[in-house]
Amino acid sequence: MRICVIFNPAARGNKARRFRHFLNELSQQCALKATTAPGDARRLAQAAVATGYDIIAAAGGDGTVNEVLNGIGDEPDGFAKTRLGVLPLGTVNVFARELKIPLKLERAWQVLKRAHETKIDLGRADYFEDGKPQQRHFMQLAGAGLDARAIELVSWKLKKSAGPIAYLVAGFQALAEKQPRLRVRADGKTIEGELALLGNGKFYGGPFAIFPGADLSNGRLDVCVFPEVNAGSLMRLAPGFVLRKKISEHRVRRLGATKIELASDTPAAFELDGEWIGHLPATFSVEPKKLRVVIP
Repeated sequence: MRICVIFNPAARGNKARRFRHFLNELSQQCALKATTAPGDARRLAQAAVATGYDIIAAAGGDGTVNEVLNGIGDEPDGFAKTRLGVLPLGTVNVFARELKIPLKLERAWQVLKRAHETKIDLGRADYFEDGKPQQRHFMQLAGAGLDARAIELVSWKLKKSAGPIAYLVAGFQALAEKQPRLRVRADGKTIEGELALLGNGKFYGGPFAIFPGADLSNGRLDVCVFPEVNAGSLMRLAPGFVLRKKISEHRVRRLGATKIELASDTPAAFELDGEWIGHLPATFSVEPKKLRVVIP
């Protein structure tokens, strides 16, 4: 069994430092591919599929996993040829939590070596960039409105020096702006709101079960729409969110469908797996049980 691990050697934080100490041991058991620039993980993953690796593992956070995921998809029949693995080195590691992959590096590596496989639904976003149709896959979640705008506003210089604080600063900046009105269409129904979150799995932002009825292999996406997003509405949501890791159901509206269309009459950002992608309109769908992943 051939394993390829793709990682960012410049990543900061305690987990990244432990990973670098672990590199010598890993180098004797797998191929290590280091990124040197944005987009490298995607390119390296595609090349690893073409080379014939059985497992291609992303060592990083959800953004790195998403990039590797899309690199696998760039190679013809890539999702059938190889399995996606995760060594969680990020801040929140939502996808690893969803799959119950250990957050400790050594234990996560043992999971990879055992190579136990399952198949889950693969998310897909279709959208336009500079007037040209684009497509990108996601494994866990998507969002449009406040959360995506905050990611768009993140200062990467501040992120390198202050980590998660950079997202907090960007969140306050986004909250101070006038929120776009979103239209969410699915199964003949239309819901409007200022924040729309789409879940393939249950979790969002860490251990928060925003989509309690979601399942990675039920062939559907769960949609949670917040009618309004401002300081007052967020304060009302905060107690349940923090204490119970859930949201008050009477403050949101929900849909579930295989295909969801999001649009807005004013510029509205959207993200996939915590990475800013572009602006609406976009169509989100799932390809049932297309993604092979390594799980405990």
